[in-house]
Amino acid sequence: METDKKNVILREGFLVKRGHLVHNWKARWFVLMPDKLLYFKFEGGKRDSCQRGKILLKDCEITNPFLEHENRPLVFKIRTKNKVDHFLEACSREERDDWASDITAVVDKLGTAEGGKVPDQEDQTESQLHNINLSKVLDAMYDVHSGIKMSNHVEQGSTYSNCFSGSAVIDWLVFMQLALTRVESMTLASALLEEGFLRTVGMRSVEALRTAGLSELFMDDSTALYSFSDNLKKRGCVKAETSLSAVELSGKVIKRGYLLKQGHRRKNWKVRLFVLRSEPGFLHYYDPTKDDVSPVGGFSLRSCLVSSLDDNGVPSGVKGNIQGNLFKIITQSDVHYFIQAPTHQEKMDWIDAIREHT
Repeated sequence: METDKKNVILREGFLVKRGHLVHNWKARWFVLMPDKLLYFKFEGGKRDSCQRGKILLKDCEITNPFLEHENRPLVFKIRTKNKVDHFLEACSREERDDWASDITAVVDKLGTAEGGKVPDQEDQTESQLHNINLSKVLDAMYDVHSGIKMSNHVEQGSTYSNCFSGSAVIDWLVFMQLALTRVESMTLASALLEEGFLRTVGMRSVEALRTAGLSELFMDDSTALYSFSDNLKKRGCVKAETSLSAVELSGKVIKRGYLLKQGHRRKNWKVRLFVLRSEPGFLHYYDPTKDDVSPVGGFSLRSCLVSSLDDNGVPSGVKGNIQGNLFKIITQSDVHYFIQAPTHQEKMDWIDAIREHT
């Protein structure tokens, strides 16, 4: 019975992993077991029968979020008992936090089974938010090397330079251990905003500031934008520029996830990060081994047709080994996209979401 318990799959899905020897990033299929994390390579849409590696989870340490990889805010780190670090990137903050939470639960359970004491939240140092020096927090945020990273962001058709998202700030405060939880980080960020150290950028954060309660002035949201206040000029001022690509990328993110896409020319299958936006409705896809800043492709959802494909046999236009859970999107300009989802449920969720915005 013990062996059966160890073979239970607790969670599985795509994550992007950094290599140990060559520090490139590659999409892998991860399977969480009650004592280890296995990972596999996908070939032609099929998972390899032999695993690429495994991480034994007993006595591991999880760092979430892990923000030392620039332009990769969705990374968490696993440090093994032997001090080997594994860097894994999820497709969204929710996925990242869920993976890290599930892995932490396995590590804690393994520690308890060996008679070890799992630290309880109450055993940890109490929050010192009421004594914190906001000026020192601002100095840390402003640090060129370890501070919050500023970049370009898009909202409602305008590209804003030299700013950061609300979620990026909350991630950073947790990572730097200036607050223990995301809720505490929101309170701290709200205080920075209220004292004028930070300012709102764009409509979403302005609206939150107008309507929220005192401790929720600041939004833990990737679409709510902020910057340093105007009197901090040495990092550059916030500028807004409008372009066609900015309009495409300005809609509200409805759904994110890793899917397999067939190439138009070589017909090979590759893992891509898909992002569905509304108002305007666009579906973009990114190379997850690089970043989620510049899409490698995308199209308007206006007048698109999306349909589920039967997994029995290989449909016309599809090549290679098929994992299953296929669907097809035909754009208004008659370009055909063949896509595989990791599960049947995810396929149906994507089809429903796309149909709602065509």
